[in-house]
Amino acid sequence: MNFGQTPEGEKVERHVLTGGGLTAAVLTYGCVIQSLEVDGVDVVLGCDTLGDYLTRSRYFGAVVGRYGNRIAGGRFDLDGTTYRLARNNGTAALHGGVRGFDKRVWSASAAADTIVLRHVSPDGEEGYPGTLSVEVTYTLAARALRIDYAAVTDAPTVLNLTNHSYFNLAGGGDVLGHVVTIDADAYTPVDEHKIPTGELAPVEGTPFDFRSPAAVGARMGGAYDHNYVLNPGGLIRVECGDRVMEVATDQPGVQFYAGGMLSPELTPYGPHAGLCLETQHFPDSPNNPGFPSVVLRPGEEFRSWTEYRFPIR
Repeated sequence: MNFGQTPEGEKVERHVLTGGGLTAAVLTYGCVIQSLEVDGVDVVLGCDTLGDYLTRSRYFGAVVGRYGNRIAGGRFDLDGTTYRLARNNGTAALHGGVRGFDKRVWSASAAADTIVLRHVSPDGEEGYPGTLSVEVTYTLAARALRIDYAAVTDAPTVLNLTNHSYFNLAGGGDVLGHVVTIDADAYTPVDEHKIPTGELAPVEGTPFDFRSPAAVGARMGGAYDHNYVLNPGGLIRVECGDRVMEVATDQPGVQFYAGGMLSPELTPYGPHAGLCLETQHFPDSPNNPGFPSVVLRPGEEFRSWTEYRFPIR
């Protein structure tokens, strides 16, 4: 289905997937998950028009890259070369830059319950080295949405792909009453610019401890926008009334963002209208050698997966 065209004249398609008891609408603009219906309730935030995605979106449902989250100073060193990136968040590079993967039109091939989206990012795009070929697959099965990422490069580069969907299991209102559990003993503290200090700090005894279920708004007014260091095989669980979502991934971290910066003046939604659980490598990893590596080299293939599961309670 045609969903309009960008100012550059690129046509955007909308594909509807059905499977595993779920229905999802996916756009070729930014790999956006526009809607995800679970038992007839749309549990993600989305925009009705392409115009809103172009001008009023806070990465709603999009795949972000090349590097999801922040890189301090918009720069990093790799193999003796300093790379300077497009800075779009103060002095930092955020979610791939001014025109990251969320603002690109991807090619697509779709079936009833799955869609494969592809994009080739040329060498130097937003300052990143190497021509990167990326493939993202969304699949609906057994009351779950699975995302598979794959990428190859022709020169050494850094890569951190994630999906920036905002979830609201009630289908409306705010998420401050949603109950969250995160299987993580540590998180990465940040400075005033939301750049990691390099420390892995224990969550015990802090408002960041979600190892036991806690409501989003019970502490800090829900002002969460932090990366958690997942325990091996660790799950994230969100509960709201009779609806449950579990998030599983092979990634080492998850950015828990409670939507506090959403604004009806800038987006179709108000503060805390949805929460994000962005599975990822850690923010600013290229500048923190103690963090897991995000370097991808020629001859290697990046692969990652994340599942959003909706078990019957």
